[in-house]
Amino acid sequence: MQTHTGLVEAIILEVKDRNRIGGFYFNPKSDLICCTPDLAKEYNCNVGEVIIHNNPDNPDFPKRIKTFFRGISEVAHMDLQTVEINATGMYYLYFMFCDPNLKGTTVTGKTVWRNPNGYLPGKMAPLMTLYGFMSLAYLLLGLLWFLRFLQFWKEKDIIHVHLHYHITAVIALGMCEMALWYFEYANFNVTGSRPMGITIWAVTFTSVKKTLSRLLLLVVS
Repeated sequence: MQTHTGLVEAIILEVKDRNRIGGFYFNPKSDLICCTPDLAKEYNCNVGEVIIHNNPDNPDFPKRIKTFFRGISEVAHMDLQTVEINATGMYYLYFMFCDPNLKGTTVTGKTVWRNPNGYLPGKMAPLMTLYGFMSLAYLLLGLLWFLRFLQFWKEKDIIHVHLHYHITAVIALGMCEMALWYFEYANFNVTGSRPMGITIWAVTFTSVKKTLSRLLLLVVS
C-alpha cells in the first residue's frame, strides 16, 4: 500500500464563517492557518492540516474534503463528491495545503453548484421572474399602442407620424429584449451554462433600444 505523501484540502464554507479557518478563535488569536505541533498539543488540531472551527449552528460546515498524493505520484485525483447545503448564503470553495513541498500545485477541474429550483445563483433567480413579467407587460403595451396607432396612422402631421414609428420601434425592441433575457435566464437555470448566442442578441437589443430611446428624447425635447 502506497503511503500518503501530500495532502490537499478542499474546504467549503459560507462567507460569514471565513474566520473559522485558521487560529482566529485561539486565545491568544493566531494568524496561522495550518496546525503546527505546538498548536496540536494545546488546541487538539491535526498537524499538517488546515485549522477549522466548525460552526455550532451548522456543525457540518466549514466542510473539509481531503485528497492525498500517494507514493511518488505527482498527480492526485479527487473523488467525485456531492455536498448538500441546507442554509441559504454565499459559499466559497478553497483548495488549501500545508505541506511546503506542494508549493506550485495546480488544481484543475470543475464544480457544479445548483439551487433547489435550478442552476441560477440566488441573486439572479428573481430576475428570471422579473423578465417574464416585463415581457408580458411589453406585449400588452405593444398591443394597446398598436390599436391606438391604427387610429392615427393616416395622420397628416409628418412629425407625429415619425414619432409614432420611433415609439413603436422602442416598444418592439423592449419586448424582444425582455423575452431574450427571460429565455437566456431560463436556459441557464435548466442547463447550468449561459447560451452565448441568446446573450449576445439580448445585449444587442438592449443597446439598440437605449440608443433609440435617447434619440427619441432628444427629438421630443
